[in-house]
Amino acid sequence: MAPSITALFLLCSAFSGSTVLSALLGKPINVHLSSYNMNLVLKWDPPEGAVTGLLYTAKYKSPVTKYRPGCVNVSALECDFTSQHISTYGEYTGGVQAVWGVESSTWVESNPITLDKDTIIGPPSVSVVSKGATMEVGIEDPVLRISNVRSVYAGATYNITYWKSSQSEKGRSSRVVQRTRVILNDLDSWSEYCVQVQINILRSAKTSMLSNITCDSTTAEGNGAPWMAAVLAFLGISVAVALAAAVVIKWKRISTFLFPNDTLPQCLKESVLAPAVPPLQSLKELHPQEETCVQLLLISGDRSTKEETEG
Repeated sequence: MAPSITALFLLCSAFSGSTVLSALLGKPINVHLSSYNMNLVLKWDPPEGAVTGLLYTAKYKSPVTKYRPGCVNVSALECDFTSQHISTYGEYTGGVQAVWGVESSTWVESNPITLDKDTIIGPPSVSVVSKGATMEVGIEDPVLRISNVRSVYAGATYNITYWKSSQSEKGRSSRVVQRTRVILNDLDSWSEYCVQVQINILRSAKTSMLSNITCDSTTAEGNGAPWMAAVLAFLGISVAVALAAAVVIKWKRISTFLFPNDTLPQCLKESVLAPAVPPLQSLKELHPQEETCVQLLLISGDRSTKEETEG
């Protein structure tokens, strides 16, 4: 419908106080309900010859519920129902109509989807670390909008594909595991290997998107390069030889210091071997106490004077 004709109908409607028939406004096209990592999104394209300022109203339902509102009068060409308390195992159908002023189009219903069966599971995150001639692969599940991979898909496994970067498609090997940490030990030394992982849902034959290709190089058996091991071994041997040479050269001085040949004098040996004696007792034994008498002669002063006069 041409914009001028639509405007004319709206103008007449305003003056007459009635609503323009919705058939006068084109309805959205290519209406499609989809899910990625357990979300629920309805998408559509505008009607052919859509007027400027066109808005949309979207809704959704399940087999056991009536239509519920999702987005009202939005300009975007999609509506996300994920936050509307949907179930991981529910079946849903969406609907949308175009709105312009007081006019609205007829509702257009989408395809139905069952969330856990029809959702697209994104690629897992993969990390690779080489450890000698082996490689450790770490896997992280994509983040789901509702719940998580292990809760929704209890029997999920990982299909690990790995190959030498120089090999063709025929040289690829695969391993199916349930662990998120896997050691690849059937690898050649000093080779670059690439790894790609995909999640498999056995009960519904469903798979995730392929992860990015991640590559790393192996080394020799064990950790580290061989030249590093050779350098460390050479340094260890050199240090050991130097110490042995030093001991041989200085052995005479070392043995003399540890085992001296000089003997102590006999008096020192007796002194060292003699039992300890307290100091006071030792002094008493060396200088025994003896009583000593001394005769004193006392001369008075007067007598001395007389003798001097007579003399």
